[in-house]
Amino acid sequence: PYLGQGGHAYLQEWLWWAGLLCMGVGEAANFAAYAFAPATLVTPLGALSVLVSAVLSSTFLNEQLNVHGKIGCILSILGSTVMVIHAPQEEVVSSLASMAEKLKDPGFIVFALCVLVSSLLLIFVAGPRYGQSNVLIYVLVCSAIGSLSVSCVKGLGIALKELFSGKPVLREPLGWVLLVCLVICISIQINYLNKALDIFNTSVVTPIYYVLFTTAVMMCSAILFKEWQHMVLDNIIGTISGFLTIVSGIFLLHAFRDMPFTPDLLPLFLQQGRADLHALWRTADRHQSCQHQPLLPSEDKGSQSAEEEEEE
Repeated sequence: PYLGQGGHAYLQEWLWWAGLLCMGVGEAANFAAYAFAPATLVTPLGALSVLVSAVLSSTFLNEQLNVHGKIGCILSILGSTVMVIHAPQEEVVSSLASMAEKLKDPGFIVFALCVLVSSLLLIFVAGPRYGQSNVLIYVLVCSAIGSLSVSCVKGLGIALKELFSGKPVLREPLGWVLLVCLVICISIQINYLNKALDIFNTSVVTPIYYVLFTTAVMMCSAILFKEWQHMVLDNIIGTISGFLTIVSGIFLLHAFRDMPFTPDLLPLFLQQGRADLHALWRTADRHQSCQHQPLLPSEDKGSQSAEEEEEE
């Protein structure tokens, strides 16, 4: 009954809960990756999950993966490879005390305040007016809040590493604060992402969400962990180029997923038999150019004879 209205009817479906459980397992692995690698590298590589989903859908759900989708998969792999090669190096944060100092940075405080204010405006002002017609409203909320959730994940990863090394992390209030903030951020993301998917087509929401979410995470990581501070120019260009390549691949994979690709869509010079037709046309044109005959020879001859009789 709530289909297309941004409701919560999906909570009654067991398939949604099964999918959520599988996503939770994947996010747990993603959580571990954030503890050992820069967020600027981990987040864009999430595009590989979109690639795997497309391949599995084509294999098990009999969905057609057209030429555009295959090209998008190749571009996603190439872009991910380029980003791995030119991955930035973040400042070493080995303890919760160091993480607390990072969170007190004025640049990150300003960024977090901007994210919170803009998210509140989108939720309470723009959402009721334009949420049903503009896909960017709910996706922007998910992306902005997602950048903060990644920061919380990084902090909790550091706390877990300290916990496994035998340090009394459970007594630190920062770890619990990060955990509460992470739960709140993930809840908001799931809620508004499902609203966007309920109202708009998946092929529209997925690439837009990926681009906005990855961009927000890269900005947050650059401010909080200074990942771009010591990068040379070629690594910066390589990272940006790899990210844009992944974006292009995701766009091709989703934007044209329902577009049938037949030989009729090819240019004429690529279609079968076009070469023979082109050769015949050139041969006929060559013969016509050599003849140099008038278009209406009979009429011309008749008019010439009439003129000669008048002169006589």
